Amino acid sequence: MLATDDNGVLAPQLDRGLFVHETRLLSRYRYLIDGVEPQAVSASNVDQRSWLGYFIVPAPGGEIEKERDPISGAAQEAVELRLSRYLGDGMHEDVDLTNFARWPVRLELTLELESDFADSSETGGDRRQTGRKSSVWAAGDQTWELTTTYEARRRYAHQGEAGEARIRRGLGIRFSNATTPPRRKGGRIRFSIHLEPRERWHCCVDLTPRIEDQALPPMYGCRSFVAPDNEYERRTAVFLDEATRFSSGESGTLAPVVVGALDQGKRDLAALRLFDLDVGDHAWTVAAGLPLYVALFGRDTLTAAWEAAPVSTSLMRGTLPVLAARQGRARDDWRDEQPGRMLHEAHTGPLAALNFTPQGRSYGSLTTSGFYPFVVAQLWHWTGDKAQVEPFLEPAISALKWLDDCSDRDGDGFFDYRTRSIMGTENQGWKDSGDALVHADGSEAVKPIATCEEQGVAYAAKLNLAEVLWWFGRRDEAKRLADEATELKKRFNAAFWMEDEGSFAMALDADGRQVRSIGSNALHCVATGIADTSLVTRTLDRLFADDMFSGWGVRTLSSDHPSYNPYAYHRGTVWPVEHGPFAVGAYRYGCHNRVEQICRAQFETAALFDHYRLPECICGHARDADHPFPAVYPAANAPQAWSATTPYTLLQALLGLQPYAPLKMLFIDPQLPPWLPEITLSRMRVAEAVVSLRFFRRPDGRSDYEVLDKQGSLHVVRQPSPWSLTADFGERARDILAGLTH
Repeated sequence: MLATDDNGVLAPQLDRGLFVHETRLLSRYRYLIDGVEPQAVSASNVDQRSWLGYFIVPAPGGEIEKERDPISGAAQEAVELRLSRYLGDGMHEDVDLTNFARWPVRLELTLELESDFADSSETGGDRRQTGRKSSVWAAGDQTWELTTTYEARRRYAHQGEAGEARIRRGLGIRFSNATTPPRRKGGRIRFSIHLEPRERWHCCVDLTPRIEDQALPPMYGCRSFVAPDNEYERRTAVFLDEATRFSSGESGTLAPVVVGALDQGKRDLAALRLFDLDVGDHAWTVAAGLPLYVALFGRDTLTAAWEAAPVSTSLMRGTLPVLAARQGRARDDWRDEQPGRMLHEAHTGPLAALNFTPQGRSYGSLTTSGFYPFVVAQLWHWTGDKAQVEPFLEPAISALKWLDDCSDRDGDGFFDYRTRSIMGTENQGWKDSGDALVHADGSEAVKPIATCEEQGVAYAAKLNLAEVLWWFGRRDEAKRLADEATELKKRFNAAFWMEDEGSFAMALDADGRQVRSIGSNALHCVATGIADTSLVTRTLDRLFADDMFSGWGVRTLSSDHPSYNPYAYHRGTVWPVEHGPFAVGAYRYGCHNRVEQICRAQFETAALFDHYRLPECICGHARDADHPFPAVYPAANAPQAWSATTPYTLLQALLGLQPYAPLKMLFIDPQLPPWLPEITLSRMRVAEAVVSLRFFRRPDGRSDYEVLDKQGSLHVVRQPSPWSLTADFGERARDILAGLTH
């Protein structure tokens, strides 16, 4: 990942640099012409792996230079510096200087550079890991290379895990194809250049990272803006060519925003792809987000994989085996690891690799272990492929066994958490910031704590995996899980419901007391189906009241709460990722007015951002005359995987789109609002079939559809989803299947 300022410059900044495996290999990188930074004219990404910048300076040696006019003087007799960058493993940069003045010029081009090898988490604070850095300059006939190597080692012992960790990381910077040789002095590379009028000078700069014993040469060469031929592009093309397509003929509505957000999501997923973890062309996973979360995260990738299913099942096919391979095998308190527990995060930066932190492989999440079986079931719903799904059954069962055996500290039958690690994540539910769980008076809830949304995740996991196990002939296990889910739902509604508030408690604390704060957590209970039908409407009404619904979305915490802060990570911000499940939950219970409200707010938010990209989270200010657009959380990631996939879940809820591949069926129940009168999904895959569907509103306001094309066997059935609690008896295909487990 390369993060620069708007002009492509790397000056010492807290969060900028060239990062490879979460290591800052470049902390300074800027060009000077005759000792002065050139004036930026235009600079922008071309796509998410490439960047182009135009810069000019007044041509030295002429009368124009004396005018000291930084704009017209430079433009009239300009020397142009054009930088073209392509990032893929390493980085290739084309450096082009062109003299557009009417006289010859002599100038000196200087590249300032520095490598500090900081961990990505050290860039904003104190340095914790130290090592030895050395640099070598090698000059050849046609190439010149600066190689910087960093080595660090550390003996560690904590909580039963001891040893010596080492890292060896480096960066080679090679200059080639230059007609004038460079000179190096410290962190500066200088070229003396003479240019006739209209003459162009070119140099190739190739940056090759080295992580331990693996060199990562650039995947791109000169002039790679258009259709470069390499393995990463080929794999990306496989996904983009086969992914579901979206289109709309409407221009006076939000339809272009919807289509734009859906298409941008695909580009963001491709950009976040962790190619080194690819299982195959059709099985891969993604980083959680840029610039802070360039690593494998359990719950984040599972969420993105599930939500991306209408576009492609590749993420589910790739994420499930990657997480299964890292499932907990032994008890290791330093990492919060236990047998069966699913991974929270796996980082490769220096602090993790040297065991300053347990984040090289950390298990500090309750969510991942419950969400893994749910995503296994979603892969079954979309593919119906026993060979694909069967390898994930045992990891899913083991994850649920860990939940049952190890995550109920107080024996009350609810799933709770408390870290065992001295550097562990304090809050291990959906809201994982340290101050996220607060009582109504503002005091922090004491752990172990059982949050309401985690009970819903466990409920959905057991119910969905029970159905899959039934299909695989494991009827006794299926019946046991279904019975456990049913019992959990009964106990949950009795213990967590707050009659006077008309909502569910945020959590139960260590003493079994309700955490009686109103937050977005309760809507996850609607999304997962653990909420009793009789309580859903009141819950929705409460969480769409003015103190919770900002106009841009549902706040994480009520604005009436004493701990509310519109900028706090989980105490007042609005997270797009929550709203996909919220829309699905409202659809589940037949509350289509809330589906429309949720979806409209999110797409209107997307309309305000470049490329219609939803950020990680926005501030919780009310949408009013004083706040015509939302502030963005200062450290928000963009792109972020689960924000990129949120539009697909919103669309699923609007269309009532639910696959059931084992029976070669696709259920649809479109409820298109006036702001989305028409949309087409092309080449969507369900089981072995490929289908194209057009959805549209009729003049009387009713929604309809037509099958434009279908290849393979698939029954498209218009009815409320069999997952919907508003479906009538004849429509409950899923209930019939569930009944067979008994």
